[in-house]
Amino acid sequence: MAVAVNYPEHVTLDEAWGLLRRAFGEYAGRFAAKMEISAALGHILTEDVTAARNVPHYAASAVDGYALSAGDTAGSSFATPVRIKKDKWQWMNTGAALPDWADSVLMVEDSSLEGEEVVVYKSLTPSENVRPLGEDVMAGQIIAREGEEVSPALVSLFLCTGLEDVPVRRRARILFIPTGDEIIPREEWLACETQRSGTAAESNSLFIAASFKKWGYGLDVAPILPDVPQILKEYVQKGVEDYDVVLVGAGSAKGERDHTIEVLSELGEVLFRGVRMKPGRPAIAAKIKGKPVICLPGFPMSTAVALWSLVYPLLRLLAGAGGETRELAREALAVKKIMPTKLLVQHSSPAGIEEWLKMKTALVGGTVYSWALTSGASVLWALAESDGVALLPPSALECERGTEVDVWMTRDADLERRALFQGSDDPAVQLLVTPIRRRGADFVCRAVGSMGGLAALSRGECHVAAAHLLDEKTGDYNDLFIERFSKGQRWERLLLFYRTQGIIVARGNPKGIRRFRDLCTKDIVFSNRQPGAGTRVLFDCLLKQEGFCSERIKGYSQICTTHMEAANRVFAGAADAALGIKSAADALGLDFIPITEEPYELVILHEYLDHPGIAALLDSLNDAGWRGKVEEMGGYRWPK
Repeated sequence: MAVAVNYPEHVTLDEAWGLLRRAFGEYAGRFAAKMEISAALGHILTEDVTAARNVPHYAASAVDGYALSAGDTAGSSFATPVRIKKDKWQWMNTGAALPDWADSVLMVEDSSLEGEEVVVYKSLTPSENVRPLGEDVMAGQIIAREGEEVSPALVSLFLCTGLEDVPVRRRARILFIPTGDEIIPREEWLACETQRSGTAAESNSLFIAASFKKWGYGLDVAPILPDVPQILKEYVQKGVEDYDVVLVGAGSAKGERDHTIEVLSELGEVLFRGVRMKPGRPAIAAKIKGKPVICLPGFPMSTAVALWSLVYPLLRLLAGAGGETRELAREALAVKKIMPTKLLVQHSSPAGIEEWLKMKTALVGGTVYSWALTSGASVLWALAESDGVALLPPSALECERGTEVDVWMTRDADLERRALFQGSDDPAVQLLVTPIRRRGADFVCRAVGSMGGLAALSRGECHVAAAHLLDEKTGDYNDLFIERFSKGQRWERLLLFYRTQGIIVARGNPKGIRRFRDLCTKDIVFSNRQPGAGTRVLFDCLLKQEGFCSERIKGYSQICTTHMEAANRVFAGAADAALGIKSAADALGLDFIPITEEPYELVILHEYLDHPGIAALLDSLNDAGWRGKVEEMGGYRWPK
């Protein structure tokens, strides 16, 4: 029998934020406090603040010079100087208190000192060069207003105006409760080189704590709880007694071990379950004993999105700050600027869902392009590698190449000095990024295969490509394809190295593969590369030479976009063999059967030879450190 649900499900992000605002708008009033002025930095004022003292609290000299009575300088000029006797002048440093008998200060530049007399070359008016009492701030003046954030300048001003503490909203005390039988504590994870399948490091608490530290908040982390409802219930109950906000990690889905929703329902009011965004969809919010409890999805990227779009806006609400949801999310991300871009590749987005994308950017031929990095709620690398984030609206659906997308830039990327590489995947090329950066430029790589790289170069969508495409008729490499794609453009070719291609198999070669024909005649599951990749072209040529059709190959349609991805399939047991380069096999300790040696060429549009990124690339090809690392990988030979 179905259990009745008395809370909203699958709400939009705006609806979720509206529910949080209505539930906890009044709760924010509990955070009002008097706070010592230094500790108040970054907090929101709950009242207008008035000065207790004048600033300055005395009449002060605004210059270096002589305190005088303005009447004694009447008629003075360079032509008709006036002499002031010793008892009618006093030397003043800037900021010094004016004596009671003086009403002005003569700049030292407008005078000379002869014995004990000051010779005056300028007539003064009363109060000239004098900072009057309360010139900056008058006692009783409003110096900061309700809702403003306490800045370093205000902290200093508060002291000068005689204030020891100010009325602010204190920051919320927050507890994070990680849950899950599969989660391994940090110390145990680092102590063991190998972990059992199905486990994961408890890394979310590090990400959350680091995010909170950037936002100026602390975080307490509970021990990892097993998937036992009663234990979670006890910790949540204790959490809402001792803390202002409780975050629960994982248990938000609908699996057998996901108990968070039932615990929150028993303890209080569930505000919503599920938000129509990707990732982050399983997020849950509840109100227990008047306090917010947010259940964060377990996957790292889902956790990050829920933090940006739900938790940070909630914290700002409790701190007394307002703002629209996306504005607050950008604030959480510390967005430096919003960059209009055009999509480099087509992207499909789910219907009716707001999708968060990790974006990389490049400037090519006057156009700023962007593309989404690896998606998925569990992907951490893409978040660390990205230049920023794009939030696609529910109406986005099919975004064709060239679609305009705003990227919230979280990184200072110097696009003028960044070169974009598209082409054949190779780990040696990936190693070039660091030496190029050491030369003051930047380099980003997209592994799209040899054919895809030449096509991108032809369309003006990259600065440099790479190819190793075999012409099955002549046995030559690249010539036919470069001629076909260049369409009369001047392309510069550079033979980077020769590399060994072969069959990657598990250590010990358990299937006894010795030659290419064995892939077609033995019971072998193969991991293939994408159409247009040079390795795929080689594989198809070898198939023809052996007289076999692709239907004979198990896994022919199992596509990988990089050598390391294909090698990982073999390493994980998802495939028995893959065609790839020796360095990929060596990196994972796999066996390798050499097949052929191929030339690997860089192809550069001539007009980009002076581009800072390309110039740094060409210089880096002679970098001794880079060459040493390539030689250590194995399977490469430098051209003579």
